[in-house]
Amino acid sequence: MPTLHELTDTSPEEALDLYLRERSTEVTDSTLQSHEYRLNHFVRWCDEVEDIDNMNALTGRDLHRYKLWRQEDGNLNQVSLKSQMDTLRVFLRFCESIDAVEPDLHAKVMSPTLSDGVGQRDVKLDTEEAEELLEHLGRFEYATFGHTLLLLLWRTGLRMGSARALDLDDLNPEDEYVSVCHRPESDTPLKNKQNGERLVALDPPTCAILSDYIEVNRPEVTDDFGREPLLATENGRPSKNTIRATVYRWTRPCMYRGSCPHGRDKDDCEALNARMAASKCPSSVSPHAVRRGSITHHLTQDVPEQVVSDRMNVSQRVLEEHYDRRSEEVKVEQRRAYLEDI
Repeated sequence: MPTLHELTDTSPEEALDLYLRERSTEVTDSTLQSHEYRLNHFVRWCDEVEDIDNMNALTGRDLHRYKLWRQEDGNLNQVSLKSQMDTLRVFLRFCESIDAVEPDLHAKVMSPTLSDGVGQRDVKLDTEEAEELLEHLGRFEYATFGHTLLLLLWRTGLRMGSARALDLDDLNPEDEYVSVCHRPESDTPLKNKQNGERLVALDPPTCAILSDYIEVNRPEVTDDFGREPLLATENGRPSKNTIRATVYRWTRPCMYRGSCPHGRDKDDCEALNARMAASKCPSSVSPHAVRRGSITHHLTQDVPEQVVSDRMNVSQRVLEEHYDRRSEEVKVEQRRAYLEDI
């Protein structure tokens, strides 16, 4: 491993520029903007607070001082602080790959662990995480129940109950949509009843994966009412607990990244070694957090709010109050894009 004298002199500004250029081919513009915004605080701290002009000199103690400095910002809550420290960890992992910092420095980043209930209305699956997760599932778990479920939830923003309610006949791959129907008499009610019924458009890749799941991996089963569920287990229509456990299981970072951002040992991690304990991973998320992330992703991609409202079956007021988790910086840049030619 490189020692200090073997590292390449790299300023924080140069490291950030290289990181953004590298990630620009891997993530969406909105994700890149979010990372740049979060990491600009770190670059500013290096320059204005600590007078650090070479990434080679960074230590674990420096990273702790940076965390304390960010905590002093009265406008930064625990959820936002965690997001910034998690992004810093990813950035430092990249810096290690270009010999700009000492090996394994990223493991010394201490990100807050949110206690039960803290920030639950802000917890979401980020676009970058969703893309990494779906890429992993597409390569190693193609068209399995887990892959199909996560893909459907992310691409459509469906509620868990709506995804569970889908039947084989509700999928129209030729016209590329699914029909969401309220069927309370056979145990698949929708939250908004008849007002929740709608056609949800699908893109061609999603239709292809759904078709492959049906052809290869879907069990030939019916539910207790003789209906053929689109998403199925050997026992018929999956319960909400099954869907919830599947989402928690696959959104643990160690499942799709191969490493633990919290420094846990796999042999001792309670989220890995106990049945139905995946939710104990600080980074795993619920189906509702996938929905929240999907809605935020659609909005960040400049999909009009009315379109998102209709597609996700949520009023614009509730959309703004409970689901829209775009940063103010992203919102202002989106508004600027609309106003540039006026």
